Amino acid sequence: MRINTNTCVQGDLVVLVPYRKEHVPRYHEWMQDPHLQETTASEPLTMDEEYEMQRSWAEDEDKLTFIILDRSKPDTPGTGSHGGGMAGDVNLFFTIDEEDGGREAAEIEVMIAEQASRGKGLAKEALRLLMAYASRELGVKRYIAKIHEVNGPSRRLFEGLGFTEFRRVPVFGEVHYGLSVGGEAGAQLRELQDGLTCASYDAS
Repeated sequence: MRINTNTCVQGDLVVLVPYRKEHVPRYHEWMQDPHLQETTASEPLTMDEEYEMQRSWAEDEDKLTFIILDRSKPDTPGTGSHGGGMAGDVNLFFTIDEEDGGREAAEIEVMIAEQASRGKGLAKEALRLLMAYASRELGVKRYIAKIHEVNGPSRRLFEGLGFTEFRRVPVFGEVHYGLSVGGEAGAQLRELQDGLTCASYDAS
């Protein structure tokens, strides 16, 4: 999405930066992992296809994507100096049915691809930062997470953020969770919006 082309969002554990071409080689390495392909329902792409995908995501007004940098790790070689090593990504999609809230609702997902960055709270902070940013900049009022019912860690992650189950889709083996920004569970998110730290991002 063009709105975050030159913006990074800073947290205590992570920095969210726009997905740029310099990130593609490491991202491509991640997505050769069969486990990540399965958990993200993704097909392996060639490097050229990965670059094309990155370009399309950057221009797609229905998708907001950030690369997650782990601030405890050194910068990933070839990606510039931005305060951390590549750890994963966090995404938001405007592909929600009217019954779920239309353009005021968005589907959200997160992936921590680097083994050394897992289990440290990065996914939770990245999700909170993305939701605060999208609510402030795009007016999103409700978030939806679609999770495989056997993915216990992911379900616990979203439940810990205040998401509640509202639908099951047996044919896909999915559990759908929702979080309304205006509700009691969204109180911390509203506070985070006010103190959100954004900065200019460049490719140096």
